[in-house]
Amino acid sequence: MKKLSVLILVLACLQGCATTYQSNGFTGGYSETQIDENVFKVTFKGNAYTSKERASDFTLLRSAELTLQNGFTYFAVIDANSYSSNSTYTTPTTSNTSASFYGSGSYTYGNATTTTYGGQTYNISKPNSSNTIVCFKEKPENLFSYNAKFTYKSISQKYGIFPTAS
Repeated sequence: MKKLSVLILVLACLQGCATTYQSNGFTGGYSETQIDENVFKVTFKGNAYTSKERASDFTLLRSAELTLQNGFTYFAVIDANSYSSNSTYTTPTTSNTSASFYGSGSYTYGNATTTTYGGQTYNISKPNSSNTIVCFKEKPENLFSYNAKFTYKSISQKYGIFPTAS
C-alpha cells in the first residue's frame, strides 16, 4: 500500500501542471510529419491539466515554427482537428474495522464499526489538436494564411515561452 501511495505521488508531481511547449514525451507535447516539401501535419497532445485553448495555441505555435525553420514566411491550415481522449481513474478502497467486546458471566457483548475510505472515481480529459498546414514563401492570394513570424511571436509571448525558430 505504501508503494502505491508513493507511485501516485510521483505521478501527480510529474503531471502536476499543464503540458509545456516541448517535443512529444511522457506528459505530451508536439510532433510533426512532413507530407510534402511544403506540407506538414502538426499535432499537440496535452495532459489532464492542459486546456483545449493551450493545445490549439501550441499547435499553431509549432506550425509557425516549422514554417520559419523550413524557409517559408506564411502558412495556411487546410485541415484542423481538436478532440479529447477521456479516461477514468478510481482510487483503491480500504476498510478499517474496530471492535470492542466485554463479557459478563456466560454472556459476551460487543460492538464493531467498519469505516471505508477511497473508491472515488476521477474523470481525466486530455486535449489533442492537429493541423495540416501548407507553407508559402509569399502571401497567397484568395486563401487565409498566417504570418509565421507574427504568429510565432504572439503565441510565445502569450505563454511566456521563447522556443527556438529560425
